[in-house]
Amino acid sequence: MDKSLKNKVALITGAGSGIGKSTAFLFAENGASIVVADINEAHGKQVADEIKQRGGKAIFVNVDASNPADARKSVDEAVKAFGKLDIAVNNAGIGGPAAPIGEYDIEGWNKVIAVNLSGVFYGMRYQVPAMLKNGGGAIVNMASILGQVGFATSPAYVAAKHGVVGLTKNGALEYAALGIRVNAVGPGFIKTPLLDDNLSPDVLEFLKTKHPIGRLGEPEEVAQLVLFLVSDNASFINGSYYAVDGGYLAQ
Repeated sequence: MDKSLKNKVALITGAGSGIGKSTAFLFAENGASIVVADINEAHGKQVADEIKQRGGKAIFVNVDASNPADARKSVDEAVKAFGKLDIAVNNAGIGGPAAPIGEYDIEGWNKVIAVNLSGVFYGMRYQVPAMLKNGGGAIVNMASILGQVGFATSPAYVAAKHGVVGLTKNGALEYAALGIRVNAVGPGFIKTPLLDDNLSPDVLEFLKTKHPIGRLGEPEEVAQLVLFLVSDNASFINGSYYAVDGGYLAQ
């Protein structure tokens, strides 16, 4: 391991499970100190504890991504524990109800937008000033293949993820000259609790057929891309969207 994130401090939202969890472990293996931010206290603490058991540095912060005060708290706790913030991965997200636009639950819409889009903005709102204090940093926002295309009965999720891609581009334009890079990652359907909790086995089997590679993705496969984008190896990559989707968007 080349310890490409040695002496870096990384804040990851939704780090208690799925892609966030895999990213937290991978970053820690590469030398970063990790702020595990999650709404699920048991899962989040478990991830932080496991990182420490493996010889890494980590703290857990109990946050709701849809609450701007919590977004601020997570950054404050990062700086308090480790002295700075270099990297942020705005990964927390929910699936929401499944229904066409004309039947979509209003409360469901508001919740999905609050977590999946506003949550990314709230994160960046407080992450950026902290990064500017130490001369820059790198942010990765977790979008989706549905940040590029539609998916019937998921209007809120699709709208939010398209918004994340736009917000990413804006952040990159605004802060490139100040040393902060902002990129978005677009996973295909990945084997995570988010899928398992929301979709039946039949639907999961159907989704496999939608990916030319013939299977769903693994969280670790997304984490590897995120690691590259926050590392110095990606120093000229800014304002971009990268799919990790087994060929889904190539169709």
